[in-house]
Amino acid sequence: MASLVSFQSLAYIAAALLFILALAGLSKQSTARRGNILGACGMALALLATVAVAASGAGNTAPVIGLVLVALLIGAGLGLWRAKSVQMTQMPELVAMLHSFVGAAAVLVGWNSFITQPGGALPDAAENAFHLGEVGLAVFIGAVTLTGSVIAYLKLSGKMGGKPLMLPGRNWINLAAVLACIGLIAWLVNTTGMMGAVPLLIITIISLALGLHLVAAIGGGDMPVVVSMLNSYSGWAAAMAGFTLGNDLLIITGALVGSSGAYLSYIMCKGMNRSFISVILGGFGDGAKAAGAGAGAQEGAAPQEGDYTEINAEEVAAMLRASKSVVVAPGYGMATAQAQFAVADLVRKLADQKVDVKFGIHPVAGRMPGHMNVLLAEAKVPYSMVYEMDEINDDFAEVDTVLVIGANDTVNPSAETDASSPIAGMPVLRVWEAKDVVVFKRNMGSTGYSGVANPLFYNDNTRMLLGDAKASLEAILAAL
Repeated sequence: MASLVSFQSLAYIAAALLFILALAGLSKQSTARRGNILGACGMALALLATVAVAASGAGNTAPVIGLVLVALLIGAGLGLWRAKSVQMTQMPELVAMLHSFVGAAAVLVGWNSFITQPGGALPDAAENAFHLGEVGLAVFIGAVTLTGSVIAYLKLSGKMGGKPLMLPGRNWINLAAVLACIGLIAWLVNTTGMMGAVPLLIITIISLALGLHLVAAIGGGDMPVVVSMLNSYSGWAAAMAGFTLGNDLLIITGALVGSSGAYLSYIMCKGMNRSFISVILGGFGDGAKAAGAGAGAQEGAAPQEGDYTEINAEEVAAMLRASKSVVVAPGYGMATAQAQFAVADLVRKLADQKVDVKFGIHPVAGRMPGHMNVLLAEAKVPYSMVYEMDEINDDFAEVDTVLVIGANDTVNPSAETDASSPIAGMPVLRVWEAKDVVVFKRNMGSTGYSGVANPLFYNDNTRMLLGDAKASLEAILAAL
């Protein structure tokens, strides 16, 4: 048994290092695949060590190992099935749903730990109080993550409208819920026996309602930040479950996920010129209609006003042939049209003709952090062509043609020119500074996810290529 415990300690140290290396790998598109592999290896090692020690501590190891293997096979089967079947446009809602599983696990672990060791079950009073405090925090954070992630999934998948739930005094409601849970945890810490089930049940109910209201009150335009925020919550929920179980690696893993998710939320807020508090308070995107799972735009919305110039595929092909430099600015519309492969083919064609082609990626393009990068990697676009907004924004004045494919809010000049706009101050790709801009858009009666009209479409140097983005790109390729 002692040798197994030593093996577990060494395995946990190795797994923790692999998780840290995985995060480092995931920070760059060129090393993301290696980061994923390192993370998977770390998790496999952690599972092996945990199961081995748990099985050895049981009286009859065969049933324990059998149950664990059944659970692993079911989980692995479901994971492989979803990984193979999910579309890239569904990744944001899939990630949100996975966060809910972490929250549910934390709640179940907390309740199970309380049932097996209720108040007074431990000989030391301070240890008993600390244990019950861990249980209360695990249930609180886990329940908030659970319902918050479910609401995020419903919003991102279009099963629930993107408009924020604006209850009177909603911020005071949230504050009252948090203070009530703190008071209930203090009550739980001072209970003995199963009497603690009463405050723990109330904590669970209030926390579930808080998570629901917290995310329901956040507008559709802030959903990319919500995804990273829930990622952070799920990490802290896992860390609290680790404290409850006495599992050091779970504490380390949860802290890594929680802190990296919090930092990612900060980066996303900075990219939208929003503070984290303003996101939590909701409101951004309240002009948006229901968030559709399809086009990422509101079909049937009132047409925007203004005169625009339309262009066809053959004319775009001629424009590209005459260009020496081209920048592609993708958005969620590219994902919904499954146009990333056609974009990659077009880019390769232009590169063969000695055209300097780059991609300009906004930090909140799509519905989750890195959404566009994943799509481009799927289409085998070379990493060297992909530039972040800060790297390319100063170059647009020297660009001949910009292709805006399914992007709206991230290329909206109102952010810099209209102080009254809901997106005022938000950093955007300054595509309008280029010589010519071609916007791929399904129709003129749709707006971006935040519901803000885009004056770019009516500029003198902008041409609108209306219709399905994939079909339009294929037509351009044929003309080339």
